[in-house]
Amino acid sequence: MIRTVFAAGLGLVLGCTAAALADTPKRGGTLTYMIPADAPPSYDGHRETTFATVHSVAPFYSVLIRVNPENAGSTSDFVCDLCTELPTPTDGGKTYTFKIRPGVKFHDGSALTSADVAASWQEIVQPRKGVTSAREAHFTMVDKVEAPDAASVVFRLKFATSAFLPALADPFAFVYQKSVLDKDPHWYEKNIMGSGPFKFASHETGQSIKGVRNPDYYHKGLPYLDGFIAIYADKQATRLDAIRADRAAAEFRGMPPSAREQLVKDLGDKVTVQESDWNCANLITPNHKKKPFDDVRVRRALALALDQWKGAPALSKIATVRTVGGIVFPGSPLAATKEELQLLAGYWPDIEKARAEARRLLKEAGAEGLSFELMNRNIDQPYKYVAAFVMDEWTKIGLKVTQRVIPTGPFYEALRAGTFDVTVDFNCQGVVNPPLDVGKYLPQSVYTENYGGYEDAKSIELYQKMLHEPDPARQRVAMREFEKYTLDTQVHEIVTPWWYRIVPHRSYMKGWKISPSHYLNQDLATVWLDQ
Repeated sequence: MIRTVFAAGLGLVLGCTAAALADTPKRGGTLTYMIPADAPPSYDGHRETTFATVHSVAPFYSVLIRVNPENAGSTSDFVCDLCTELPTPTDGGKTYTFKIRPGVKFHDGSALTSADVAASWQEIVQPRKGVTSAREAHFTMVDKVEAPDAASVVFRLKFATSAFLPALADPFAFVYQKSVLDKDPHWYEKNIMGSGPFKFASHETGQSIKGVRNPDYYHKGLPYLDGFIAIYADKQATRLDAIRADRAAAEFRGMPPSAREQLVKDLGDKVTVQESDWNCANLITPNHKKKPFDDVRVRRALALALDQWKGAPALSKIATVRTVGGIVFPGSPLAATKEELQLLAGYWPDIEKARAEARRLLKEAGAEGLSFELMNRNIDQPYKYVAAFVMDEWTKIGLKVTQRVIPTGPFYEALRAGTFDVTVDFNCQGVVNPPLDVGKYLPQSVYTENYGGYEDAKSIELYQKMLHEPDPARQRVAMREFEKYTLDTQVHEIVTPWWYRIVPHRSYMKGWKISPSHYLNQDLATVWLDQ
């Protein structure tokens, strides 16, 4: 569900007014917005999974296709960015041929051709040795990417799947220069040079990043803005004060209900609130390489201790979470029902029975009164709130847990190095595409952004069975098998309540529409200022 809320005095009025629909975009002005992080771990969209990267650099880059920015909440409305039209697949759904727009230029003035698109996608689907692609597991169906001429890119698939086209709309799939990738595939981690609506102007580490309008942008008439300034601020109070004092127009990630209510109270009709269900959930990831978390009995006890059915409503009043769910985005046809969830560890309807079983398992595993450290990212919403919830629940089965909160960059370093006992993790995706979104639960040898430290051939087998299944009803059954094995049989991960996105912004900021992902619709090309 997506809705737009216009503040009127102290009340909330749902819907779009006729005047709003009749607005004609104005050119000019600089948009200032907040990024709720201290800094991105790197600029490289192929490598990273954090909003801190995409909110910082998406305006500088082009992608092959994207979700329609005018219909950002859709899970099936895709439009071309660098291509001229969406292709009809051939060869039984296994070949997609894209024609690339002529006349597109990188910001250094050089021509962008199909070779650049193919090279960028090759690094995403089959990265060379020593290079990390965060979404490599999403493209196991791809056999090869080719550029047979300067204007064509061909994706040849191993098998036909409906998951492929939505996967191509990944908002991190920036198109880079082939010549740069050939010289140094790590160059884009610390440097920026794309072909998007804005050109890089400056970056002050930990302070801000700035862009200016690209006069050679290939979408006629866009962007409307002269430029943008994105300010890093990991404290919610700082971001709220900036919007309240009109030092910034927005923060695109999402704020808790209390922030929405305070801004509406303070600003009245000067603030607009957009809301949506969110394709994002925090996970609790035990490090299977560290004792006693290599013991499934201990992992199962951690899950059984959580009262999600009572915790979600309580958290929704103070944090950006709302819905109890499993590994699939709630509301999707492939998602588990409440009755199906209640059969899994962590979702039992009788919490006392669940906790009694958790204590029994800990005693059996020799882990009664276990003490350990929970690693967490230095972001208030909802990371710290989710951590407070699970730590409190764990005390009820006799566990003693301390928390280590660290900034985004070091947090990712620790995740990748495996230097933690248990960590707050997350599975946040762009386009809602469940067969691929659940790839996060696969072993790291298959999905590089899984940090549990486990290898599991059966997990991979169950996933592949689900991914290859063309019949929706049978695919749903296969998804339940994969989910039960992941969350109940092995407890590789623990899913906490799914997020709910609330974006208050200054009413003069127009042309931006909320989506179920804080990664989508962030190139700012269609944003304009009514001032």
